[in-house]
Amino acid sequence: MSSSKHLLIGSTEPYSGKSAAILGIGLQLQAMGVDIAFGKPLGSAYNEAALDPDLDFIIETLKLPANRYYPPVASLTPATVDERLALGGADDYSLTSYRESQGETLLLLEGPGNLTEGTLLNLSLPAMAYALDASVLLVTRYDSQLLVDRLLAAKAQLGDHLVGVILNDVPDDELETAHQVTKPFLERLNIPVLALFPRSPIMRSITVGEIVERLHAEILCCPDRMELMVETLTIGAMNVNSALRYFRKGLNMAVVTGGDRSDIQFAALETSTQCLVLTGQIPPIPTILERASDLEIPILAVDSDTLSTVERIDELFGQVRLHQPIKVQCVQDLVANHLDLDRLLSLIDLKLPVSAS
Repeated sequence: MSSSKHLLIGSTEPYSGKSAAILGIGLQLQAMGVDIAFGKPLGSAYNEAALDPDLDFIIETLKLPANRYYPPVASLTPATVDERLALGGADDYSLTSYRESQGETLLLLEGPGNLTEGTLLNLSLPAMAYALDASVLLVTRYDSQLLVDRLLAAKAQLGDHLVGVILNDVPDDELETAHQVTKPFLERLNIPVLALFPRSPIMRSITVGEIVERLHAEILCCPDRMELMVETLTIGAMNVNSALRYFRKGLNMAVVTGGDRSDIQFAALETSTQCLVLTGQIPPIPTILERASDLEIPILAVDSDTLSTVERIDELFGQVRLHQPIKVQCVQDLVANHLDLDRLLSLIDLKLPVSAS
């Protein structure tokens, strides 16, 4: 069979947005008539069974048939690592199945969480790039201008395989600097910046259901509202007048407060609150439950204290996933409005179908 082109989308650190980039680029290319396939050579080690819910979501959203999906050749589960160590670094996992095309024009590949993950199995991002002669598009989160350091290190490892980068989650107050300073600097060093994705509250949001799962919380009301999106996390620990002023500034909040703070709970319910998280193992009074039910705002109860509860929810915001239609639409908008797709196609020498040109 003939070979297809390979575009390997990787990241410099986990949860940078590479799955979102794959989805947005994939949907855009499909709309342009490009026959794409998708694969992830190194599976994510979510558990011993190496189940990866992101894989299923991408395949379903792109509506890929079986012959347009290339399954992982290995996953970094404890069992795989133990086997590798016991063999003393014997045979590498083969990428042969990824070299032979099933007829697609472009094979989109999702790389590991960073540039070193998978090195033990010879399935790191650089190893894949060289083994498959793949073009690499890197996604990195714009946490500060020190991201340049990460990208220079990546360029040193990937060489000419690195065809471009996406700077993701750029805060509003950094956009001008990113456009006028960071991007030109990288371009001068032959690192094409193909997109600056501005920070999006929707993309950074989590669902009430994800909070329940993370906290092992008890749902006291509105169990059918687990899909509500939470954009901000707020602690209700002040006096009620201060709380009300504070809550009125928030948008789509999860409010964490003590089960005995009925005043704070009432104040939160009258503002832009998506769920109440009550700590201290003190149940809310009946009127709170009634009001929350009327407003269809879930109330969750947890065994943990307020500080640890807030820390665990905060971790979720750094590990957001894509699995809501509103996020898929947001990704499509980001790619359509901010990614120089023509330049990307030129860099990987991919010609569009005649009907799409």
